[in-house]
Amino acid sequence: MNLETLLAGPAEEVAPRLLGSHLVREVDGQTLIGRIVETEAYSQQDAASHSYRGETERTKIMFGPAGFLYVYFTYGMHYCCNVVVGGAGEGAAALIRAVEPIQGEDIMRHNRHGIAGVQITNGPAKLCQALHIDRTQNGHDLSKSPLKLVMQPALTQTHIVQTTRIGITKAADVPWRFYERDNPYISKL
Repeated sequence: MNLETLLAGPAEEVAPRLLGSHLVREVDGQTLIGRIVETEAYSQQDAASHSYRGETERTKIMFGPAGFLYVYFTYGMHYCCNVVVGGAGEGAAALIRAVEPIQGEDIMRHNRHGIAGVQITNGPAKLCQALHIDRTQNGHDLSKSPLKLVMQPALTQTHIVQTTRIGITKAADVPWRFYERDNPYISKL
């Protein structure tokens, strides 16, 4: 099954399905791998979503097809990355909030200016810095190098915590944040 088909469901169903899957980043001949441990779902009907007001030049990637990367710049200094999900025209994505380094941690640490341990990738901007993801990857097809999403077997429901999203003011009560239970790399309990 291709990546677009695997990611074609509603954001709130696909976001927890991404847990345990890998982001594989090739940079300067090195391979960095982060295992996704925290996500948040966003859809066009959601007031907290960038796609809520419809398609714009900034958000057109979110409107599909699924399997592409939506990267945005926030607070004038940080990049955050999302996996586009849903069907073409839907305006949905899953924010990757945290990853656990499984290969290339020394390079990630260098990219994070010496920061090590769980602080290396336990937040959306931190993981983008560690994996060297910026606006140049906006619209990138995640089935191709230099940044791939490699789906892994789904985590069981007992290994997933579902709660409200964090760091937003609109629709903050929507329970579309998902993380792997007891994983130290999540951004916040």
